[in-house]
Amino acid sequence: MADLVDRARAAVTDRAELPGMSLMEHLDELRKRLIRSVIYLLIGFVVAYAFHERLYGVISRPIDMLNLPLNFTHPTDGLNLYLKTSLVGGAILASPFILYQVWLFIAPGMYANEKRYVIPFMTATIALFLTGVYFGYQWVLPGALKVLIGDFGHRFHPIITIEDYTSFFMAVILGLGLTFELPILIFFLSILGIVDAKFLIRHIRYAVLVIFVIAAIICPLPDPVSMCLFALPMLVLYMVGVAVAWFFNPSRRKESKAA
Repeated sequence: MADLVDRARAAVTDRAELPGMSLMEHLDELRKRLIRSVIYLLIGFVVAYAFHERLYGVISRPIDMLNLPLNFTHPTDGLNLYLKTSLVGGAILASPFILYQVWLFIAPGMYANEKRYVIPFMTATIALFLTGVYFGYQWVLPGALKVLIGDFGHRFHPIITIEDYTSFFMAVILGLGLTFELPILIFFLSILGIVDAKFLIRHIRYAVLVIFVIAAIICPLPDPVSMCLFALPMLVLYMVGVAVAWFFNPSRRKESKAA
């Protein structure tokens, strides 16, 4: 931990030469990016809500495969379902524009040669998130419902409410989508010089521990085999992050230029 703190301090010191902004300028820039992100999100929400029936068909498909109806206990549950799904769908539609606002906010703290990674950053971020969502939607969620309802709950009569199913759906899908962003996090830490490939390999035992803890939290199934199935993609992504850290680390690029 001390090593990581020292690296973070060194990264801040190395970038002290970059043109600085006052606190008020930072706050004004943050306000501008947040307002634009909210506008993009609202536009995406409106577009997604226009197709809310189709979105419901996508979300209900895993539970429909078990021939189970969704129930509601409050008059507004149906409306809340459409609003939540439209909000998530709108966020996905608006994600390229929102991510660009994020990039514009952090760009002043980056060197000119690092700013050229904007297109690879946005492409990889969206692709990894959608890959995690697809992985969860196509395999994890149907498998979890089959085991939890069909196997463990076969002696009982299931009454699945809209609220419970929506929360479960979002936890699995968004949890895996965000988990698949691990290489992007490592990318940023690498170009800032906070981590490198040697550091990640040297501390891999701690990474494995953290990964299994996260897998245990987000895994909807109680057995260790399912937890391992959740942890395996994260371990692969960590190793991808090691390769990313090796390629993008500033010290390695300086050495290659010097040679």
